[in-house]
Amino acid sequence: MTANAPALLPEEFADLEPFAQAWTLPGQHDRMQRRLNSSIEELQAFYDAVFPRAEEIMASLDRFELDDMEDETLHLMWLLYSLSLVSLAVDIFKQPRTPSSGGTYLHPIAEPVP
Repeated sequence: MTANAPALLPEEFADLEPFAQAWTLPGQHDRMQRRLNSSIEELQAFYDAVFPRAEEIMASLDRFELDDMEDETLHLMWLLYSLSLVSLAVDIFKQPRTPSSGGTYLHPIAEPVP
């Protein structure tokens, strides 16, 4: 976040704001592209910042109905969605790409959106 940019996340998650611009992406395709275009060091930094707060994020999100989320809360949900993709790369693959997948690509047809 730059000095003049508005916050993308709720105030209680201001410490995660440095990751918000890159990782609060509304679609799975965009999140996966971000993962694939990031270094493992960038993914690890994101993971190290967000993973310890994941339960707190989920508890915060549970206070809202999906259709009633303000933008900041919706961005927080997208940040958590990004964590789910990044955690595979960090915890299992140890690299941004899925090993031995060749040109395989997962194209989801639906995901929870307000």
